[in-house]
Amino acid sequence: MLKNLILVLNCGSSSLKFSVINPKNEKKYLFGTVERLFLSDTYVTWESKKNKYKKNIGSNISHEQALDFVIDHIFLLEEKILKNIVGIGHRVVHGGKKIKNSILINDKIINLIEEASIFAPLHNPANLIGIKKILQKYPILSKKNVAVFDTSFYQNMPKVSFLYAIPYDFFKKYGIRRYGAHGISHCYILHKTAFLLQKSFNQLNIITCHLGNGASVSAIRNGICVDTSMGLTPLEGLVMGTRSGDIDPSIIFFMYKQLNMSIHQIEELLIKKSGLLGLSGISSDFRYLEKNYNINEKAKIAVDIFCHRISKYISAYTSLMHGRLDAIIFTGGIGENVPFIRSIIISKLSLLGFFIHSEKNLLICNGKTGNINIKTSRPIFIIPTNEDLAISRETINIISLV
Repeated sequence: MLKNLILVLNCGSSSLKFSVINPKNEKKYLFGTVERLFLSDTYVTWESKKNKYKKNIGSNISHEQALDFVIDHIFLLEEKILKNIVGIGHRVVHGGKKIKNSILINDKIINLIEEASIFAPLHNPANLIGIKKILQKYPILSKKNVAVFDTSFYQNMPKVSFLYAIPYDFFKKYGIRRYGAHGISHCYILHKTAFLLQKSFNQLNIITCHLGNGASVSAIRNGICVDTSMGLTPLEGLVMGTRSGDIDPSIIFFMYKQLNMSIHQIEELLIKKSGLLGLSGISSDFRYLEKNYNINEKAKIAVDIFCHRISKYISAYTSLMHGRLDAIIFTGGIGENVPFIRSIIISKLSLLGFFIHSEKNLLICNGKTGNINIKTSRPIFIIPTNEDLAISRETINIISLV
């Protein structure tokens, strides 16, 4: 039924996702993605009324141009759906030190998101482009725009988890701490796991693994995240598609002093040219890496380091569970769809009582939910993430209070 629909907008660093969803019946009436922004052959795929479409929209297309196409062409064809939108939810990666929870967007909030861009330089500026464009195009809904933050999920982490071992004044004066990312996804997985295990979410002890081009692991005890792998920015933690994850900070000094690299060059290297791409020297695409795992030595070492880091974080986080771990959950593009990676990670966790069921592991892919463990193992689940649904629920809750 076309009623009380929420438009969800997710402007990423190199893509743009949109959907129109009813948060009550969980039905999506329109959804799509613009991919390859700022590259050749930018294209958009979308689905409406069970019809699928794909269109190339040019080369070197910016977020603004992509949004103009989505709004002026795709949305124009879906007037009946758009008439029933009651609110707009925007995914924002970083709320900084001042924004703790989802919130209605106004000029003050826009300024605070801009301030927090220093902590998420690839993401917050893109998120703001989406917010400003929607406010411009749909002024009638200007007071029904909600920012939903990835960092909100980590606001209750203990100080032992979020403080860095640097002088305390850097936290008090400048807000330098571990904020985490992917919080919308981890929170959704928490509630979905509670449903699957038929437990209250605040009674769950789980470790959630969001594995995609960006990747993070979170330790959740009694429904509260008590630690997560990403830090001040999404650069810390696991090896990712193009991000280095954890490194010795002295590497930066060495690059600067001994190799005469500029700070900008080092930042570009660690964020865009490292991780799986840097290790393999060829690609961050897991389809290539899996295909060449037994052929190309660099592809193999890239995958092995990726899995090594994940299993190490999972092992460490079991110590935070106070003696009870209900499940490990894999989600995200890689976590949901690459059985090969899951099998390598779980093979390193036998001491913790995790054992994979090879046949189930191969079958649970492509949007399927289920467990992939043998009977004598602790539970291992695959749960497709649904950030759009989580954002739509937050949005309807916030605007209902206005």
